[in-house]
Amino acid sequence: MEHRVVRDLSDLPSYAFGPRMTMWWGTLSFCLLEGTGFALALGGYLYLAFVNPDWPLGPPPPLFWSGIFTLLMLASLVPNFVIERAARGENLFRVRLLLVVMSAAGLLVTGARVMEFAVLPVRWDFNAYGSLLWVILGLHAAHLVTDVVDTVIVTVLMFTRHGFGRRFSDVEDNAFYWNFVVLSWLPTYFVLYWVPRL
Repeated sequence: MEHRVVRDLSDLPSYAFGPRMTMWWGTLSFCLLEGTGFALALGGYLYLAFVNPDWPLGPPPPLFWSGIFTLLMLASLVPNFVIERAARGENLFRVRLLLVVMSAAGLLVTGARVMEFAVLPVRWDFNAYGSLLWVILGLHAAHLVTDVVDTVIVTVLMFTRHGFGRRFSDVEDNAFYWNFVVLSWLPTYFVLYWVPRL
């Protein structure tokens, strides 16, 4: 007669953090895919800069709003790091507070990006330089807005009866994606704003 061991698994968590969650792997894969898109777009930009002795084919974008944008992005890494730790510790009060901070930071950064678009010295349909400049900035802006919307939604959820358990993992995943948005901006900023001035 076969002896069966029955174990009660009802106390095991239904969620986890980091690489133990499928969502984390999905976000990592998305970041790798989108990072490849950034690399290809920046590679195309650098190729055109290399083959055109008069590059850029228009005035380079001004540094004021892009500088503010970059400083705000870098500053946002601090609360983003702290919220990731608070989410792993399932500290509801800190997570709620920091999600409000990150939502405000995201809206502020988005405002700086809008101001930056308003002062770009070339139109998207002016030439290859203008087209690539707008496409690359637009690609990054799309990622920025996507994450800000996600942050606001997660913030609202954390203030409802759904603000427990798996939602902490969602907060960590959101922080992970924000790191990608910030880190993908740094080489983009260098290539678009400083390479034309070298």
